[in-house]
Amino acid sequence: MSKQPSAIDDSVHALLETVAQPVNWQLERIVEELRAARAEWRSSTGRIRELGGRELPSRQAVADILAALSGALFPMRLGPSSLREESESFYVGYTLDNALNNLLGQVQLELRYAARQRGEAEKDLEARAVRIVRDFAAALPNLRRLLDSDVIAAYNGDPAARSVDEVLLCYPGILAVIHHRLAHHLYQTGLPLLARISAEIAHSATGIDIHPGAQIGHSFFIDHGTGVVIGETAVIGNHVRIYQAVTLGAKRFDVDESGNLQKGQARHPIVEDDVVIYAGATILGRITIGKGSTIGGNVWLTRSVPPGSSITQANLQNLPGSAR
Repeated sequence: MSKQPSAIDDSVHALLETVAQPVNWQLERIVEELRAARAEWRSSTGRIRELGGRELPSRQAVADILAALSGALFPMRLGPSSLREESESFYVGYTLDNALNNLLGQVQLELRYAARQRGEAEKDLEARAVRIVRDFAAALPNLRRLLDSDVIAAYNGDPAARSVDEVLLCYPGILAVIHHRLAHHLYQTGLPLLARISAEIAHSATGIDIHPGAQIGHSFFIDHGTGVVIGETAVIGNHVRIYQAVTLGAKRFDVDESGNLQKGQARHPIVEDDVVIYAGATILGRITIGKGSTIGGNVWLTRSVPPGSSITQANLQNLPGSAR
C-alpha cells in the first residue's frame, strides 16, 4: 500500500526546489554601478590613472611581512611551533629572505605611488627601493636589542609577569612596540604609508594607537594598553612606563589662511626619561613632562611640569598656569 504524501513532505519538497534554484543577484548591474562609483571618485579626486597592476601597498602583504619579521627577530618565541633550536639560524635566514623580497615589492609600490602623486618621473625607483630595504635589513639586529630592552622593562615593571617569555608571548603592549619599532624605521626612510599600515595593524589587534612618527627611547613599557594613543610628533625618553587609556595628543590644530590643517608641526608632548603615566591621563600639546615625574590617573594636563613632579587630580590646580 503506497504512502500518501503529507503536507510536511510537500513543504520540504517545495523548500528543496527553492534552494536548488540559483538566485539572480543582478550582479551585472551592480558591478557596472560599482565601476561607475570608482570612476566618479577617481575623477573628483584627480586620481585618473592608466589601467595596470596594483597601485598601492597591500595591507595583507604588510601583515604577512610583519609576522615573518617578528618570527625572525624572536624565532623560538614568535616563530613556528615546530622550530628547533638547531634550525634557528636557517629559519631566520630563509624567513628574512622571503620577507625582505616581499617588502621590496611593497616599497616599490609606495615609491611609485608617491612619485605619481607629486607628478614626478618614476626613474631610479627600483634602485632606491633596494637601498631602503637593505638599510632596513641591516638595522634589524639593533632593533632586536632595542626590543629586548622593552621586554625587560615590561618584566621588571609588572609584578604579575612570571617570565620574559610570558611578556613576549602575551602582552599586547609588546606586540604594539614591536610593530612600532619596525614602522618607525620605515617612517624615517620616507615610507609613511607602509609605516602607517604597519602601525594600524597593531592598533587593530591591541587597541594601542602609536603613530609611526613618534620617537620612543629604550626600555619602554605599555602596561595593559587598551586605549593608549601616542601622536605623530610625541617624543618619549628612556625607561618610560604608561598605562591603559593614556593619551599623548595635540591640544589644537593650526590652520593656514585657507582654513586647511597645517601638517608636520610639533604638536604632541615631550616625555623625558623615567616618567610614569597612570591610566586615563590625557596630556596635550607641545609640553614637557620632566624627568622622573609621575602623572596620576585621569589627570588632564596642558602645561609643562618640572623634573620630579608628582601630578594628581588633587594638586593639579596648584600648577603654574593652572593646568586642569
